[in-house]
Amino acid sequence: MLNIIWLLLLVSGIVVAALNGNIEVVTEAALQSARSAVQVCFDLIGIMALWLGIMKIAEKGGMISGLARMLRPLTIKLFPTVPPDHPAMGAIILNISANVLGLGNAATPFGMKAMQELQTLNQGHEEASRAMCTFLALNTSCITLVPATIIGVRVAFNSSNPTEIVGPCIFATAIAMTIAVSLDYWFRTKSRWGRGR
Repeated sequence: MLNIIWLLLLVSGIVVAALNGNIEVVTEAALQSARSAVQVCFDLIGIMALWLGIMKIAEKGGMISGLARMLRPLTIKLFPTVPPDHPAMGAIILNISANVLGLGNAATPFGMKAMQELQTLNQGHEEASRAMCTFLALNTSCITLVPATIIGVRVAFNSSNPTEIVGPCIFATAIAMTIAVSLDYWFRTKSRWGRGR
């Protein structure tokens, strides 16, 4: 569906430009956008490399396992079907840590690892387990304390105050996470759909 929407937007833009006799504007905009996209990607490489390196050092130095022990009471409540010492918990903690730092791209490999580990507990079922659904809800709505990627994009586009979005970002993601975790809990415990695995 999203592909159809993008196609309609693109085609309508070309048609309107052609009707107004400004078709060259479409070509110039496409080339300029491609150039800008590459520049933004290069600007983000440094930010991503820095935070991925910090996350790797934290993982190797035992900080993640310490954080996992500290968050164990919370993760046990959120993921009651996952054993506390299972590798899935470590991957979940890494994913949440990357999301809290606003590193969506860095969180993706940790999220995939967490899902792989959760699938080992799923006993070969193709349907997602409760823990997988909870993790997905938490992953997509996790609170972001330092939106590093967004700040990096704003710096790349020469924003006069690239960090002004930190407060609204914390507020919006905190509300999103609260709603997602609450709905997940309701569906798992109160809803008739939560009576399965």
